[in-house]
Amino acid sequence: MQPMTRRVANLAYFLTRNARRLPERPAIVWGERVWSWAVLEGRVSALARALARRGVTKGDRVLVHAKNGNHIMEAMLACFRLGAVFVPTNFRLMPTEIVYMAEQSGATAFLCHADFPEHMAAVRAARPGLLFGWMEGGGDEGIEAWLSAEDQAPLANADVEYDDPCWFFYTSGTTGRPKAAVLTHGQMAFVLNNHLNDLMPGTTEADASVVVAPLSHGAGVHAMTQIARGAVTVLPANERLDPVEIWSLVARHRVSNMFTVPTILKLLVEHEACAGADKSSLRYVIYAGAPMYREDQKRALAALGPVLVQYFGLGEVTGNITFLPPALHVAEDGPEARIGTCGIERTGMQVEIQDPEGRPVPVGTDGEICVCGPAVFAGYWENPKANAESFRNGWFRTGDLGRMDEQGFLFITGRQSDMYISGGSNIYPREVEEKILAFPGIAECAVLGVPDPLWGEVGIAVCVPREGVSLDVPGLLAFLDGKLARYKLPKHVFVQESLPKSGYGKITKALVRQDLEARGLLPLPAKVA
Repeated sequence: MQPMTRRVANLAYFLTRNARRLPERPAIVWGERVWSWAVLEGRVSALARALARRGVTKGDRVLVHAKNGNHIMEAMLACFRLGAVFVPTNFRLMPTEIVYMAEQSGATAFLCHADFPEHMAAVRAARPGLLFGWMEGGGDEGIEAWLSAEDQAPLANADVEYDDPCWFFYTSGTTGRPKAAVLTHGQMAFVLNNHLNDLMPGTTEADASVVVAPLSHGAGVHAMTQIARGAVTVLPANERLDPVEIWSLVARHRVSNMFTVPTILKLLVEHEACAGADKSSLRYVIYAGAPMYREDQKRALAALGPVLVQYFGLGEVTGNITFLPPALHVAEDGPEARIGTCGIERTGMQVEIQDPEGRPVPVGTDGEICVCGPAVFAGYWENPKANAESFRNGWFRTGDLGRMDEQGFLFITGRQSDMYISGGSNIYPREVEEKILAFPGIAECAVLGVPDPLWGEVGIAVCVPREGVSLDVPGLLAFLDGKLARYKLPKHVFVQESLPKSGYGKITKALVRQDLEARGLLPLPAKVA
């Protein structure tokens, strides 16, 4: 029997459907500006036409470097509509990091927010043959100029199959080099259904969601779930997180759900504006991206009521590994609280704890968290080595260590890699270490994450200067500033004569951590963190 073509709906069809059924209802609200579904449909169609007129075709990668706003959502949907691939970046990354992504993805076009001229200049210099477009201003190269010259009549969505890529979700491994996880139209359709089923059941066009995280990553996936249901997405006017504004928007727009990370949720809950705000419309406050301290969890439950939803996942599985719904968030400590759990398996997904040979381990035993199911990505773009390392017998290997109890609740106990999570962002020590070792006079270094009450974890660096060299710590930090995104910079630097090593002469993070703890240098004093 010959394999059949697995035709699926283009993700942009959700917009087509909303514009047909809910034309005058709001799709995006940003400050005092409102875009209805009909208007958004017209703008996305015009942008897709403009990109196509300039050579973007099905399968082409479109790199997008932008802050939150209507433009990044329009770019995402226009890419989907053409069958092109949406390649968003973290807007906090440095120009050299964006150049690497442009080259590694094989991008055809680069759309850049006006606040980042250095990034545009760097990509222009490295890849002069790309299509360049400004997402604010920019004259003839500006998206608004493109839109004004195009027909805004509805444009048909490109035909797509289940495995056609639609999104490159950049993540990293232990090498610190970004890898593009390939998300497809079929896989993402499952993810959106899964999010709506497990995280926010009952969502309809009567709902509203406020954005408090970058749309380039998890919040963008969350926004697509709102589009799938015709719910409005509300964007804060203030670029910086303003709890007063967020709680005001929740009340004004009767916000029913939001996606965030524990750091932001903690700031929102502990701000004085929370106590007096009308939060009665909230049904689901979803957090992911990092563990949440139990005390913070209890404070959030006390402030918001039984609305918390946790999920655990990676970009490669688009968050679809486990979840802890409101009914399983227990306000009081005790056996039912299962302190430290990240919940039960997502619908349609299977989790297995495996030993180093890929065999399942007994209940309650630590091992590597592995997962299979329709949410698992299609692999890393042009990286067969990473694919071979990340898949075994059909299971995706997360690189995280954990255990499951007899009822199937998952507990994360560590990471195989040395990655740590600060404020919801993954940080990979080797990338930081390589930059540190480029500073004159440093012989060895080790970077590791340590607990922090605000950010979840922060990075510290342990440096060994070359013989006869006195390390200039302020000079080192000044050297790193501009070479790394600021959230990747170590928050404290220890200087010592040597680093502990294994019997094979290897610097291991476990030994470095143990040595710092034995000397009373960890945990960090609160004033340092």
